Formats: sequence, C-alpha cells, structure tokens
Amino acid sequence: MNDRWSLDALYTGFESEKFQNDLKKLDELIAQYQKQAAELDSAHPAAAIRGMLELDEKLTALTSCLAIYASLRQSANTKDAESASVSGRLMNKFASVTGAETAFRQFVAAQENLEELIASDPLLTEYRYLLTNIKKDSRYLLTQKEEEIMARMSLSGADAWEELQSYLTSSVQVDFRGGKTTLSAIRNLAYDPDPATRREAYEAELACYPKIADSVAYSLNSIKLQMLNDCRLRGYESPLQRALYNARMQRKTLDAMFSAIDKYLPKFWAYLRGKAKALGHENGMPWYDMFAPMGENDKTYTLEQARDVLLKLFGSFDGELRAMGEEAFDNAWIDFYPREGKVGGAFCCGIQAIRQSRILTNFDGTYSDLVTLAHELGHAFHNVNLYSHRPLNKHYSMPVAETASTFNENIVNNAAYAAAQSDGERLAILESQLMDACQIICDIYSRYLFETAVFELRDDEFLPADRLCELMLEAQKKAYGDGLDHSALHPYMWLCKSHYYSGSLSFYNFPYAFGGLFARGLYAKYREEGAAFVPKYKALLHATTVMSAEDAAAIAGIDLTDRRFWESSLASIAKDIDEFLALVEK
Repeated sequence: MNDRWSLDALYTGFESEKFQNDLKKLDELIAQYQKQAAELDSAHPAAAIRGMLELDEKLTALTSCLAIYASLRQSANTKDAESASVSGRLMNKFASVTGAETAFRQFVAAQENLEELIASDPLLTEYRYLLTNIKKDSRYLLTQKEEEIMARMSLSGADAWEELQSYLTSSVQVDFRGGKTTLSAIRNLAYDPDPATRREAYEAELACYPKIADSVAYSLNSIKLQMLNDCRLRGYESPLQRALYNARMQRKTLDAMFSAIDKYLPKFWAYLRGKAKALGHENGMPWYDMFAPMGENDKTYTLEQARDVLLKLFGSFDGELRAMGEEAFDNAWIDFYPREGKVGGAFCCGIQAIRQSRILTNFDGTYSDLVTLAHELGHAFHNVNLYSHRPLNKHYSMPVAETASTFNENIVNNAAYAAAQSDGERLAILESQLMDACQIICDIYSRYLFETAVFELRDDEFLPADRLCELMLEAQKKAYGDGLDHSALHPYMWLCKSHYYSGSLSFYNFPYAFGGLFARGLYAKYREEGAAFVPKYKALLHATTVMSAEDAAAIAGIDLTDRRFWESSLASIAKDIDEFLALVEK
C-alpha cells in the first residue's frame, strides 16, 4: 500500500501527451461553447438548451480533470511553482467561459414555459432541478459582460488572496524544541499524551503566527470585502442569505438548529469543565488541553492496521462501502503523512470523470486519525452514490456535504465503544467522540459568530490582525462559556482555518454542525431500522444533488425545520456527556 496518492489515472505530468491534448481540447470546447451561446435559437428553445447542456457536460468533465490535477499537486506541495502556474492559466481559461455561461442562464431564465420545455425532452427532464434553479437564480444574475468582468477580477482578487493564505500557513516554520517543524505537525501535537508537549506545542504555535498574521489579515479583509460587494451588486440581503440560498437550505432550518444548540450549550460547557478538572485544571479547560487524550486508548495504528479496522467496520454496514474503501487504500487514492509544503488538515476530492476520489490527510497513527480517515472515506462514498447522475447533477450543497463523512464517524465510534473491555477504554473512546462533538457545536458556533462579526464590521473598517484576534476571542468566550479557561484561549483560529478564505463560499462553518447532528439523527434511525435503512440512506445521498436539504432529509422521514429533530440529536450527545462525567468521577 502506497503512503502517497497517485494521480496517474488523471495525468502522468503536465508535459504528458494526454494533459497537453486535453489542454488543446479545452480551448476547442471553450470556443465551441462561446459560439453556441452566442447563437441560441429562440425559435427552438428545447433543442438550444439540450445542445448547451450536452456541450457543458463535456466541458465540465474536462475542466474538472485538468483543474483537479493541478490543485491536488499543489495541495501535496504548495511550493510546486509549476502547479501554481498551471492553475493560474486554467483559471484564466475558465473565466473566459463566464460570459457565455451567463448568456445561457439568461436564455433559460427567459423561457416562460420552462416546465413544458423540460417535460418535452428526456435530457432536460433529468436536469429539471438544475434548470428550474437557473430560472430562480436569475434574480441574482448580472449582465453577461459584468459576470465576465467579475470572474476575471477574482483571479487577482479573492482567488489570489486565498492562495496566499494557503501558501503562508503551509510554508511557515515553527520553532519547537531546538528545531523547525510545520504548522500542521505542531497542531497535531495537541493530541499528544504528554501534557508538557501539548502546552509547549500550543505556545510554539501561537508564537509562529505573528510572522504571517498581517499578511493573512490582508487576505481575510480583501476576501470578505469582495464578498460583501458581490452580494450587494447581485441583490443578496447578506453573505449569510447568499450562503443559505446557494445551499438550497431554508433559514428556518438554520434557526431551528442554532436554537437547539443554544439550549444545549451549557451541557458542553459541563463536559469541558469535567475534563479540565480530571486533568488538574480548576478554572476550566485551557485550549492546549482540549484535545488531551483520556482513558487507556493509547493505541496507535499503522496504515495497514487502519485499513483492516475500517474495512471490517464498513463491511458491517454495507458491502459497497467496504468495496470503495478497499479501492481507496489499495489503488493509491490517499496521501497520508504530514510533510513540509503539504497543506494541513484533511479533505476528499471527488473526480467524477474517472469515478474515483483522492483523499489528503496528515495521518499520525492516533485513534483520531483513524476517525479522520473514516470521515474522508465517507465523502468518497457520497461520491460513489452520485456516479449514476449525469455530469451536471453531481454537486451537493454545503449543509449535506458532511452527512456521509460524519455518518462514517458514527460507525467507527459506536463500534469501538461497544467493543471496549474496560472503563478506561470506554472513557477514551467516549472522550474522542465528545471532543469531536464539542468541535462541531462549540467551535463551529464560535466560527459562525466570528464570521458574522467580520462581515458586520468589514464594510466600514479594515480589521488588522490584533482586531481579528479580539473578535475571535469574543466568539470563543460566547460559544465555550465557562467551559474554557479564558486566560488560555486561541486568538489566531481565524488565521489557520482555510474555510474563511474561500472567495466564493461564506459561512462554511454551520454545515459541520448540520452534518454532525444530521448524521447522528440518521445513525439513530439506522440502529432502529437495521439493514432496511441502508437503501434509504443511499437514496438520500443520491438525492442531495437534485433536491433541497429539506427534501432530501424527508426521504429518511426527517423534518429539518422542526427544532425537535435537532434537540433529539443533541440529547443523545448530552447522554454521552453524562456517562463521561460519571466515568471521570469514579
């Protein structure tokens, strides 16, 4: 088993014959797309729409292969200048399509009898959700020329600022115990069993941020101002309204979820105080010990062991999930270990054109890393359940993006807890689950509050690094309450979280809370229904690209606008917290 991914299924290099031929083909398809968009036949609208969709399918498949290849190479090595250069050239090419794409969208939006046209053609029928949303979205569409200008300006605007944050955080060197290490490696030490190592790593991490804080602050300010201006020009009420609209999710659902979270926050604070006390802290949990392992689960995993454990658990749920896991491990889908220049964290990238995914982790062998692998493989399984869709029906929205990934976490965590042989082992597994739950509730809430504050202030003022630190501390105090020691928080969480730096997405935080609680509710249904639930689960995943979040959830009998659903998921976490507190008090 390779410990680095292989991208050869896409291309063997930028100079390969296949890559160069696809570049030429891209130029041809772009020219054809632009020409066809300029000659849309109003007399035969169904045929015109069909022709554009067929061409768009080809263009989407090709652009995704080219862009993903360059992006994955750059993620694995941010110092790869060639990848950065190719990505830049590709972005320029993609931007040139914006005007034609706008023309097509305006053409679709102008069809007063769109439903009749959709019903008249099998291909249009398959794209009903896409086409009806194009018509709805037209209210936020600018002119063809304006859209093209906006796309091109983003290349040297938000997109460039996003790349800067990624480069700075992946390349900054951290001084630690007489040597140098990476930011991702030092952050991994938050899980170290040694208390002195955790504290020293936290102090070293905070000490490295001032080297890059001013530059990253400029990135954040520029990205958020561009988003504010973009929303204003298009007629969105706010970046949050835009995020919810693009997510195909109702504000009623978001409010129901956060209302339930507000009710249960004190329970999470009690968990943090209980853990802090068990670790010898009297004033709540200091940030550096939030991820301290507890209990007796100090086992580490080799890649081979991680593979065997996950495949066995996946197989207990569904044969297709296991088969996909085998392919991922055995066919070099995964880049496992941290190294200098590699981006931090973990992600999964679906490559629908070749029916595969690629996964990046910073695997260190801990139980938490095992769960992270399961999480990312959940994304890959979500992708598997989209293979039967047509090419333009394969993009799921933010809220449901974390559903399959977090469901996989539940599979691993619950199996591990059931198999535990001692209180110490049970405590360790339960603590790992609650750590993650605290992240998707308290940490996500703090990130949501922070981003809300940044958007509220950025219109009128530039927010320097120290002001951003203040806002982050305020958000942490509100979200974590008296669960944390307020003298040992993390003022730079705005700097190291890449989700803030997307030029096209805002509020990529609440989907994690949504996904975690939604998946917990789904897992509860699985435990109730057994094997009969599995086809519903797959149908739900399949539907996430062609339905709203609320309609997809309804397949499993869930009403997302009902606060009681969210409270039921949170109540199950509260039960785990009670059990945790009982164990640490023994």
